[in-house]
Amino acid sequence: MLTDTYKRPLRDLRISVTDRCNFRCTYCMPLDEYDWIDKREILSFEEIARVARIFVRAGVEKLRLTGGEPLVRTNVERLVAELAPIEGLKELCLTTNGSLLAEKAAALKAGGLKRINVSIDTLDAEKFRRMTKRGDLGKVLEGLFAAKNAGLDPIKINAVIERGVNDGDILDLVAFAREHGFTMRFIEYMDVGNANGWTSTKLVPKKEIVEIIHRRFPLKEVGRSQGSAPAVDYEFADGGGRVGVVASVTEPFCSTCNRARLTADGKLVTCLFSSAGHDLKTRIRSGASDDELFDFIAGIWRSRTDRYSAERLEAMRSSNYDPKTHKKIEMITLGG
Repeated sequence: MLTDTYKRPLRDLRISVTDRCNFRCTYCMPLDEYDWIDKREILSFEEIARVARIFVRAGVEKLRLTGGEPLVRTNVERLVAELAPIEGLKELCLTTNGSLLAEKAAALKAGGLKRINVSIDTLDAEKFRRMTKRGDLGKVLEGLFAAKNAGLDPIKINAVIERGVNDGDILDLVAFAREHGFTMRFIEYMDVGNANGWTSTKLVPKKEIVEIIHRRFPLKEVGRSQGSAPAVDYEFADGGGRVGVVASVTEPFCSTCNRARLTADGKLVTCLFSSAGHDLKTRIRSGASDDELFDFIAGIWRSRTDRYSAERLEAMRSSNYDPKTHKKIEMITLGG
């Protein structure tokens, strides 16, 4: 089993298929202009599938396709069909803003996708437009229900909660998810990348989110799926499903983090808050064998020491944390 310096296994690979996105969400990448990756530098589907097979050989059991917005990548369902049959792969998932999902859901399901996460931070259409700067809530909801009709299951709704922005929408989102059989997942506002101007004053901690939900819909803690999932899950006491909260800021889970990331231009990144990646693409395109790529990946993982979120919490507790001093890869390049 491939493990890092803290004995954390490599089990999960997040694959960014593009850095392009048709939204400009305030907490992710709010800039109208950006230094986009040249399309010639983006990994082809064949290159992605090859790397994915090597990662599965290294111990990865779960692949998640991300972006940017993965559905803006032309024929992404073809990539799904290439990845789904990989021997040893247990889960293939996709995270989307949902804007193009209505036209893609059936093809994604036919290609072998089982699970999907859709980002919906509010059910208020006007607020949704403000938060995404370009998004149409109606189209996203249409896509959400198209995914349900196509048979994708489970379907999770992701919401990043910002104080003073959408912290008043928590219960509406929970009620909506319960009514329609979706799993709601709340995410603490994080200092991903550098463009979102993160400040702790906009953070709504997990403890507060859970308390808000529990007062209206009593909860029972279940814990982390397989002990290493990013979200802590809760069951509704009345049997109305589950809700999860990802608390990277206030309850870091670095000690069990088993996730690697592959950027759209072929860089291996070992932490969501990394400042740089390791160049796989050059090796792929210069003729490296599968064994050579495996050894490169294994060497990087074995030397991994990342524990950024734990270090951030320690610094915040000592009033010694300034996110501007740590330059990170932008979320739109890295993927979730």
